[in-house]
Amino acid sequence: MRYLPLTPDDRAEMLARIGAPSVDVLFADIPADKRLPHLPDLPLRKSEMAVERTLARLAARNVAAGSVPFFVGAGAYRHHVPATVDHLIQRSEFLTSYTPYQPEIAQGTLQYLFEFQTQVADLTGIDVANASMYDGSTAAAEAVLMAHRITRRETAVLAGNLHPHYRETIATVCAHAGQPLVCLPPAPEGGDDIGAAIDAGTSCVVVQSPDVFGNLVDLRPIAEKAHAAGALLIAVFTEAVSLGLIEPPGAQGADIVVGEGQSIGNALNFGGPYVGLFATRQKFVRQMPGRLAGETVDAEGRRGFVLTLSTREQHIRREKATSNICTNSGLCALAFTIHMSLLGEAGLTRLARINHAYACDLADRLAALDGVTVLNTSFFNEFTIRVPGKAADVIEALAGKGILGGVPYSRLAPKAGLDDLILVAATETTTQDDRAAFAAALKEVLA
Repeated sequence: MRYLPLTPDDRAEMLARIGAPSVDVLFADIPADKRLPHLPDLPLRKSEMAVERTLARLAARNVAAGSVPFFVGAGAYRHHVPATVDHLIQRSEFLTSYTPYQPEIAQGTLQYLFEFQTQVADLTGIDVANASMYDGSTAAAEAVLMAHRITRRETAVLAGNLHPHYRETIATVCAHAGQPLVCLPPAPEGGDDIGAAIDAGTSCVVVQSPDVFGNLVDLRPIAEKAHAAGALLIAVFTEAVSLGLIEPPGAQGADIVVGEGQSIGNALNFGGPYVGLFATRQKFVRQMPGRLAGETVDAEGRRGFVLTLSTREQHIRREKATSNICTNSGLCALAFTIHMSLLGEAGLTRLARINHAYACDLADRLAALDGVTVLNTSFFNEFTIRVPGKAADVIEALAGKGILGGVPYSRLAPKAGLDDLILVAATETTTQDDRAAFAAALKEVLA
């Protein structure tokens, strides 16, 4: 059937039926400053060829990450993805499979989800992982809701160095549930006193390591203070490769571990789709959102796989559901699993060591420049520098010289008053020439 748009009379009848005076009322929960006051400045109609030409011109304005020295991170990282990964996930049996509504029929899908869960549990050092979430930020928000259910408290303490996008996602979810947050101020050089904010009403403490500024955080003392107050520790990460070198959060006392898995097997893709990782202690498994694939044997004793837990509102009554997330990032999870399988434990550790070594080299080069200060005393593959003037202007000037030199923190948190900070990431894809070019270009910009 052809698409037949609604007429004004159709719209008026629908609004009258539900008792809404206007369409705008239906969007009342979206903040006014996030809504467009009028139609975008685009022509109402164009031919197909004209649209293709216009979009091609817009696309040509983009700078591909692999075409210039690239040091952008801040939650999304450029890593080398072996060609094998894309080749395998594009096989029809993987590419066309989706949510297994009759799960036991889809043994292949259940098996790779089971392997994915096993890998995530091993990486995070914790008992059990689910079959993925949308992305790291929504996983963090779901973790906070899960902690509220477990502790029967409703106040979450968010570390100041939690990624601002994760903070905003948690705040959005908690605001609609009427649940209070204690948000600490950012501390670029680390050392914010999270423990002082924990009290008898605290449900959970959300801490990122490496944090948004790149600092490594010792989770043990935070876990001890949280547990002493009856609260849970939620550990967050945005760079999954860091788990190849850093002690896993589960071994440091975290109760729930969430993060972004994009770094492994998934390209940048202009910000998505990504894959959220979610793991927790065995005793909390029935409060875990999403789905859990399990291993069993069939009537003849052969190895098989089942959907052990599925507490989504799509499967059970809304009031009994632990999550309103209605799907998982299945293909991205498969890409993660294939890449992890190709690397193995030794390969992941080696990859992590290369990332750290390249970041150390870059930090040394930039710290030697007049006017530049590296704030970190510890980091993995991302660190923060302070520059004279506005960081956003420095980044624009570097871009004019063909260097994508990082992310101004002011872009993530415009109201934080930290306009002179740049988050800089160096992965295995940055060459020695790239790092030298960055240092030389930054020296010219600051001269």
